[in-house]
Amino acid sequence: MDKSRWLTGGRVHLKLTAVLRDRITTGVYPAGSRLPSENALSTEFKIARTTIRRALAALEAEELLVTIPSKGRLVSARPPVQSPYQYRLIAEELRVSIESGDLAEGTALPSETTLCKRYTASRNTVRHALGVLERESLIEPRQGRGWFVRRQESETS
Repeated sequence: MDKSRWLTGGRVHLKLTAVLRDRITTGVYPAGSRLPSENALSTEFKIARTTIRRALAALEAEELLVTIPSKGRLVSARPPVQSPYQYRLIAEELRVSIESGDLAEGTALPSETTLCKRYTASRNTVRHALGVLERESLIEPRQGRGWFVRRQESETS
């Protein structure tokens, strides 16, 4: 019995997410190709399928993968957004949601915990992104309640 311990620890799904993301961005799994099955990935990495599913869900949230019934998980044809810093990606996606009206004035942003999970990022990274948006006067913190889209003051003549 091979007791290889390549992926171990409490955050195995994050390690697997990073490995699969790297394979997608470097072309090992090119756009439009089908990802190996959960069973094949489980065998390759010697980890449980539930852990595989968590990693795949994170990649779907990043829009690197698309699940198509009866076809499986396919690598998205949309090229992944390359940003030197993850906080910039988070800030940009929130900025687009605010400016498009998906997040209206006075609306609460997702919690820091939710954003951490969505982007598989640390709390510091998420807070850095929120700080950028606060400096741009797009959002504001409310003590004990979270972050909210800032109401834009209308100019009166």
